[in-house]
Amino acid sequence: MRNAGLGSWPERRLRISPDRDAIWFEGTTTSHAGFSERVRRTAGALAGLGVRAGDRVAWWSGNHPAALETLYACGQLGAVWVPVNARLTAPEAEYVLGHSGATIVIHGRDHGELADALRTPGAGVRSWIAVEPPTAGGADSLPYEELLAGSDPEPRDVPVGLDDPCLIMYTSGTTGRPKGAVLTHGNMTWNATNQMLGFDFGPTERTLAVAPLFHIGGLNGTVNPTLLRGGCAVVVRRFDPAGTLAVIEEQGIHSFFAVPTMLDAMAREPDFRTRDLSELRTIGAAGAPLPLPTLRTWLDRGVTMQQAYGMTEAAPGCTVLDSADAVRKVGSAGKPVFFTDVRVLRPDGTVAGVDEIGEVVVQGLNVMAGYWNDPERTAEVLIDGWYHTGDAGSVDDEGFLYIRDRYKDMIISGGENIYPAEVESALLELPGVREAAVIGVPDEKWGEVGLAILVVEPATRRDADAIRHALRERLAGFKVPRLVRFADELPKTATGKIRKPDLREHYLREHYLDTEEETPA
Repeated sequence: MRNAGLGSWPERRLRISPDRDAIWFEGTTTSHAGFSERVRRTAGALAGLGVRAGDRVAWWSGNHPAALETLYACGQLGAVWVPVNARLTAPEAEYVLGHSGATIVIHGRDHGELADALRTPGAGVRSWIAVEPPTAGGADSLPYEELLAGSDPEPRDVPVGLDDPCLIMYTSGTTGRPKGAVLTHGNMTWNATNQMLGFDFGPTERTLAVAPLFHIGGLNGTVNPTLLRGGCAVVVRRFDPAGTLAVIEEQGIHSFFAVPTMLDAMAREPDFRTRDLSELRTIGAAGAPLPLPTLRTWLDRGVTMQQAYGMTEAAPGCTVLDSADAVRKVGSAGKPVFFTDVRVLRPDGTVAGVDEIGEVVVQGLNVMAGYWNDPERTAEVLIDGWYHTGDAGSVDDEGFLYIRDRYKDMIISGGENIYPAEVESALLELPGVREAAVIGVPDEKWGEVGLAILVVEPATRRDADAIRHALRERLAGFKVPRLVRFADELPKTATGKIRKPDLREHYLREHYLDTEEETPA
């Protein structure tokens, strides 16, 4: 059986479009022929270090072309790629490396000291490789470029099927220890197909890799589908609003994936309206609801906005909302992508009615095989071929999906169910509110009440009563947070998602202290 997986993509692109641009990074452009050779050399270097089919190879860095080279090289060897969040501390990374059983770690220039901290005798990692000279530490890591220069560039064709593991991507761990979602070569291929159909990628596509490649949206939102189509991935090391806008203009970017906080930051740049965005056709936005003011700002620049709903476990695409319905159906996650089915179920497993809130479940060839070495958690979420997301949602009379919130984030106040995402959307419509997060805190009378934490514009008055009064015009009284706090910033993950566990830990402690102070002696 010939290689039917991700590792074969560069070789087939080499035959179809060898001279087209494949990668741009910090002023250097690599053709598909050149990229294919680097992938083969990477595969040869890894094979020389003992990597065989089924072995796990970890990538621990920010965005860099070597992330894609190692991903595809693993596919040619039948090995499994393990992207590690570049923001993890040494203990957090140690868990991911140990749990996945990674034997090789390829790290970036900023991770030399962390590599030294984890480089202990008897550990499972046999070899550490530095993609670039580390800024500090990492002296014992093997140099990536030297390994490639000395490796055999001959093609490798280890048998790989669509059901074989391609990568293990660990969730953010907001509900405990991170879980390793196993995405097969079939998952990756079918997600790319869904994305190509939805974004209408052409063979000369230039997409921007600005979201982290160690997260599923950054990797599979537009980057992998563009490379499969024969286009070019313009890789940006890290997100900077002004710098990213400059690259979009200078490189003639056609598409990219981003989270709403990134889009909002770029839209606030002083020269946003004067930048030449004439080549920019489509943006895929996911990870959080896209505020209407931000949406309109990009639509006014003539950009098609595709708001999407997805998750690591679905590689990630599940639904998409096109620009044509973006304002009319604001707040919706859209309709299912082409080869994926989405339903909303009641607790008894029956399909929920129109506008009835239930759990969102997903089925399709893009849905993961399961969690790595965790059959119990796998059995909890994969039931009769459907992935149970844990998200509360509803479908309207036109078939548009609305994500109400995570079930675990739902607040039950006086017997009423309150979905923080709905309240947060209303808060973001208020003048001067830049970011909003709502959590539940204990209350003796109501059981729980809502606490809103807001980041506002510098000129906006921090008036909690005015915020609550304004919300009463938009929401039922029981949904209006009883408490409002203001912050200079909200804690976020690498993909821009607000870390609610951190907020709960901080504000619950504050809440209990306030309660104790108010309690008569």
